[in-house]
Amino acid sequence: MSEPSRELSRHARVGVLDIGSNSIRLVVYDRAGRSSIQVFNEKALCGLGYGVSETGNLSVEGMASAAVNLDRFAQIARAMRIGRLDVVATSAVRDARNGAVFVAEIERRLGHTVRVISGDEEARLSALGVLSGFPVVDGVVGDLGGGSLELVNVADRQLGAYATMPIGPLRLGVVDRRQDRRLSSMIDSHLDTAPWLPALNGRTFYAVGGAWRGIAKTHMTNVGYPLEIVHGYTVEEAGLSAFLSGLSRLSNKAIRATPGVPRRRADTLPDAALILHRVLARGKPERVVFSAFGLREGCLYDRLSEGERNADPLLVTAAEIARETNRFAPNPDAVFAWLAPLFPALEPNDERLVRALCMLSDIAWSEHPSYRGEHAFLRVLRLPVAGLEHPDRVFLGLGVLVRYVGHADLKAADTVRALLPPDRCDLAIQVGHALRLGLTLSGVATNLLRRTRLKPTSKGFTLSINPDAMALIGEVVERRIKALAGAIGRPVLVAARRRGRRDS
Repeated sequence: MSEPSRELSRHARVGVLDIGSNSIRLVVYDRAGRSSIQVFNEKALCGLGYGVSETGNLSVEGMASAAVNLDRFAQIARAMRIGRLDVVATSAVRDARNGAVFVAEIERRLGHTVRVISGDEEARLSALGVLSGFPVVDGVVGDLGGGSLELVNVADRQLGAYATMPIGPLRLGVVDRRQDRRLSSMIDSHLDTAPWLPALNGRTFYAVGGAWRGIAKTHMTNVGYPLEIVHGYTVEEAGLSAFLSGLSRLSNKAIRATPGVPRRRADTLPDAALILHRVLARGKPERVVFSAFGLREGCLYDRLSEGERNADPLLVTAAEIARETNRFAPNPDAVFAWLAPLFPALEPNDERLVRALCMLSDIAWSEHPSYRGEHAFLRVLRLPVAGLEHPDRVFLGLGVLVRYVGHADLKAADTVRALLPPDRCDLAIQVGHALRLGLTLSGVATNLLRRTRLKPTSKGFTLSINPDAMALIGEVVERRIKALAGAIGRPVLVAARRRGRRDS
């Protein structure tokens, strides 16, 4: 049974130790919940699964390397006083004849139970990890480990058909890469066990796993992508398939010379590229989204209550940041309500982003005034938070930049603006101007906004102000009003509210 995270102390650290076919990784999070942030993340490429398909046993060298690194991770976990540590082992350990002996030795060393999960459970947890990482998931989740591939159909945040198959770079490595047709046929024969895969047609494929993240980094380097964040990196299927086809045919020497290839992933990247290429050829998705969230995050998500699962990770994290960084404990809901009349027809995703901007609007108050805008932009753009695709990051960054400096002219912003459609760039800038006006008008003491109100008129908007609050209008506020009017392309006029219509 999964235990809800509330059984832990609210601030207790939690960790997942993932014993995979190729790597062993310890990830420690600052807490359980929807706003978890990694405080420690380290992997060791031990290669436990090398040779399992030929010998039936875990690699002797891999087990020795694993023992050394697990001893290190155990000491770190104890020193960090982790409230809960999940230790899971996947494909290589469950398939090897000596897997049980290895597990017994590791449990003795760790003093902790190792959960050897089935392929079906691995698929389920990986899909849950992707669900925890994106606000909307519709398509097929694929998690490629060193020794297996898991596929799960996901629609309306519900898990559907799934399959697990013993193909991974460590298993394919026994076949000469020059025999490309043999490798492709081997992969295709395993994909035949997922007859529902063509249901991916026209939808999204979510790529999970270290080797596929390595492919994403390589592709980003080769196309000159301006943002070095793998999670949420999105590529149209047609362009990616051509890239994968070329990558899968590279020799060991050529792959190591390819820009962007992670050095320690070089040996396995061509086979990982071939597997992804065959999956895309079978499923024909519209696009591929790379996910940094997978099995480990799925272990955390699996323990959350239904209410915690349904919470928006962006808004939860933004609220935490607001509580920790804001000067005067402003009310983000009041700020959103105040500016909402300017934007009456927001799409659901844009509404959540605007709400997040209201929470993040005072994030850089303690920075040097000359650098507040740049600092706010870069911090928000790179926030280690789930629930954001790359255009969303640019939207938030532009909004908070304009809130601080009144314009979006920043070299760092120019490099990423192309990731956001022009109409959404305009919206982010308009929201930034609205926040700049509201926070200047109130001096960030946002309870004062209750004495004012933005009202639509036939030609533009009226900023209606209680008579006893007219002193809030000064030269700086007038400049902010003019800037907002210019951004939205409609006049904004100031008017004293008639007596008897004053807000409480």
